[in-house]
Amino acid sequence: MTTRTGSCQRNTSETAVEVEVHLDGGPVVASTGIPFFDHMLDQLGRHGGLGLSVECRGDLEIDAHHTVEDVGIALGTAFAEALGDKAGVRRFASNRVPLDEALIDVSLDLSGRPFLHYEVAFPGQKILGDPPFDPQLIEEFWRAFSVSAALTLHIESIRGVNTHHIIEAGFKAVARSLRDAVAVEGDTVPSTKGSL
Repeated sequence: MTTRTGSCQRNTSETAVEVEVHLDGGPVVASTGIPFFDHMLDQLGRHGGLGLSVECRGDLEIDAHHTVEDVGIALGTAFAEALGDKAGVRRFASNRVPLDEALIDVSLDLSGRPFLHYEVAFPGQKILGDPPFDPQLIEEFWRAFSVSAALTLHIESIRGVNTHHIIEAGFKAVARSLRDAVAVEGDTVPSTKGSL
């Protein structure tokens, strides 16, 4: 079986990012300087059955935005490389994942057509920590990831009160859906066009 791996190095005046993705498992390590974001990336790797390494040095003295978005771009790029021509993958997946009072619904398609529908409301508070984490950045992360990975991704909140629970349920739901979508079921590309 071919090893399904991808990597990306992205260096700008705002961030330096290195990402490796192994679709069929491996260690999970995330170091971005944002503890809450590292925790979410850990959830993505572990619940997605991925081997995942993410390192980022960003301009956190200004804001976390550049770090979160650029990690999304690099992760999506590495994920697309790991998928290759997508021969044999399941392609479609959806999951509804709870975390206590929070419930998130995710559907995705390894379509080759980047699209994000994000319908998640937060109570308004930031995630406490050093630095605090602005929940609005999660939409930017998923947009960057879905565009760079060239996939269709729908994330909707069914209910939730605690901001941490809502975000984490979302990462777990996307993770489980990615795990299902990349599962190999055959040897042909699952499209009438012959390519994705």
